[in-house]
Amino acid sequence: MTTPRAATGRSGRRGRAALAKPPAGQPPVDWSRLDPADLQAPALYINRELSWLEFNRRVLAQAQDPAHPLLERVKFLAIAGTNLDEFFMVRVATILKKFRAGIEETSFDGLSTADELTIIRARALAQIDEQVATWTRELRPALTAEGIHFLEPADYTPAIEQWLADYFKTQIFPVLTPLAFDPGHPFPYISNLSMNLAVRVRHGGRTKFARVKVPGMLPRFIALPDGLAGLPGQTFVFLEDVIRRSIQELFPGTQVEGAFLFRVIRDTDMVIQEDEADDLLETVDRGLKQLRYGALSLLQVESDMPRRILNILMENFEVDEDVVTRTSERLGFGDWHMLTKLHRPALKDPVFIPHTLWGPDDADKVFEQIADQDFLIHHPFDSFTSVETFLRAAVDDANVVAIKMTLYRIGANSPLVNLLIEAAEQGKQVAVLVELKARFDERNNIAWATRLESAGIHVVYGLVNIKVHCKLCLVVRKETDGIRRYAHLATGNYNRVTSQVYTDFGLFTADGGIVDDVSEVFNSLTGYSSRKSHQALLVAPAGLRTGFRALVEREMAHAADGKPAGIIIKNNAVADPAMIRTLYKASQAGVPIDMIVRGVCCLRPGIPGISDRIRVRSIVGRFLEHSRIYYFENAGAPEVYLGSADLMERNLDRRVEVLFPVLDPEWRQHLRDVVLAAVRADNTRAWLLRTDGTYVRETPGADDEPVDSQRLLLAHYTATDRGA
Repeated sequence: MTTPRAATGRSGRRGRAALAKPPAGQPPVDWSRLDPADLQAPALYINRELSWLEFNRRVLAQAQDPAHPLLERVKFLAIAGTNLDEFFMVRVATILKKFRAGIEETSFDGLSTADELTIIRARALAQIDEQVATWTRELRPALTAEGIHFLEPADYTPAIEQWLADYFKTQIFPVLTPLAFDPGHPFPYISNLSMNLAVRVRHGGRTKFARVKVPGMLPRFIALPDGLAGLPGQTFVFLEDVIRRSIQELFPGTQVEGAFLFRVIRDTDMVIQEDEADDLLETVDRGLKQLRYGALSLLQVESDMPRRILNILMENFEVDEDVVTRTSERLGFGDWHMLTKLHRPALKDPVFIPHTLWGPDDADKVFEQIADQDFLIHHPFDSFTSVETFLRAAVDDANVVAIKMTLYRIGANSPLVNLLIEAAEQGKQVAVLVELKARFDERNNIAWATRLESAGIHVVYGLVNIKVHCKLCLVVRKETDGIRRYAHLATGNYNRVTSQVYTDFGLFTADGGIVDDVSEVFNSLTGYSSRKSHQALLVAPAGLRTGFRALVEREMAHAADGKPAGIIIKNNAVADPAMIRTLYKASQAGVPIDMIVRGVCCLRPGIPGISDRIRVRSIVGRFLEHSRIYYFENAGAPEVYLGSADLMERNLDRRVEVLFPVLDPEWRQHLRDVVLAAVRADNTRAWLLRTDGTYVRETPGADDEPVDSQRLLLAHYTATDRGA
């Protein structure tokens, strides 16, 4: 496997300093010599970006795992590719911005901006190379063995050449637009994530250049007619190859001397200045337009692109060598998602039917049953239909007078939006918080907000410098004994599609303390509030950090008194330094802490005298582990919180987040003895975080039964009656 290498040659025209070389090799840390009293020491923390890259490596490892069905492995390759694109779009772009501005900062793990950028770039480019190797050496041969073939241009027969010529003329040629760039033609705009051909042509006795975009709306994989290739099964060719073989037709009367692929990734991190945000919707819309021209964080080119063409690209993009990489194989593995739509059931995970708490015909039972008891649903094992039925019940019930809801990532075709509009048309008071700043969903959310507002719904666009990330729905109902409120609180988005592949929880409740707090959260979102604490909920940014710390310190006090103490954390990320120090102190106080952290974890477990009572594991499997569970032993009277917040600075200080208690003892027991027990016992899909920041995959011992927690939970829910 070859390592992608940066282009060599002259520096960019702006002459910025080259990135520093990686720090010289340092001897391994002697963890036993660290001072237990100095919890600020950089050696106690793992770099956030390097931790994320370790997570994406675990995702890519699923593509390399033959235990997964073949098309599921292709799915993981596509996810790893999309993840890495977003990493360059946001994280690398943010650090590059600091570096280019000359801002010198030291991360809490002790790396300078230049060193951090150099190290994460090297590891990220190595992952690109590993994606290529996974495709070429493992997945493509395995697909071929299953009758799914991919041809290179050298494999085209005359019959295929003729068919592709006709296909190009009728299906591709009309979509293409060659754009020259020379003194009379400005360098064309190149969109983020687009794949393009830099074309060198001989025209009028001179060498000239043009750009042809590989259209994203056309299929990346073109299926050949059955039998044309003489191969059993299905045969595909690549769109970029078909365009390149017929590129001459776009430049009649010239001689095309070469066409070379390149791909760009731009900075998409939108920053909103509070003093400039008079109208948030207008500000976000303007920011999205500006992001189209964000600085490049990666320029990926074919390995055989001539230096002269690369120099032209670099000069026009105004970038230096530090964002250029040459790649010898295919670009843009996120497109491989398309292959997962092939109708080959035997090459995919078995389909299952999720439980439904209430079906569409049960809407008349919903409020009566929630008034009687709380209900906990666990996606994807439980269907999102139950949430839709809850909202349908609110729309159809003449006694419901108001509905309030937060929407973060709504999805492209949300039935919930139609239900909210229907409720407003019936005269119910409807208020919706649509978070316009949900990254990569901004444009979609602007469209939904506009549609909701046009239907007469009270729409709040979010807060200027704080994202509203909590997942809440409140229904206000007029009953014989007065007004009663019903709430749905969740760990995941109100999105039917993601609920089928993300593990998340939702709680339906009419508990007085919880619905009072939910009402207060909505009042603060639509009006003004300086409230710092709530009866039942932990709410950021006002009280979540202090409330969570108090729960940890209570466990420390129980441990000191010899009472049962312990903490179990299952979430997506642990990166806040102050919260990590709190967990270190708890470990030092004798509190055992078991953590299942899907992605970034900046805490180092296993340091003698500091974190030797902390175990950190990560589970990557068929479903994306997205739920957050915070369990506290509390001297034998356990408390469990669920919610939308991870232990990151942004969740604790710069977002509206909610952690909500599970008050029903049976549901608490279910979370501890079924859900948490399963993920803690996983020895098949779990990875153990070692003190040095690397992860090692856990495997069952010789006498152990293999435990895949997601399969175990799927079997449990399938065998259990979870109807209301």
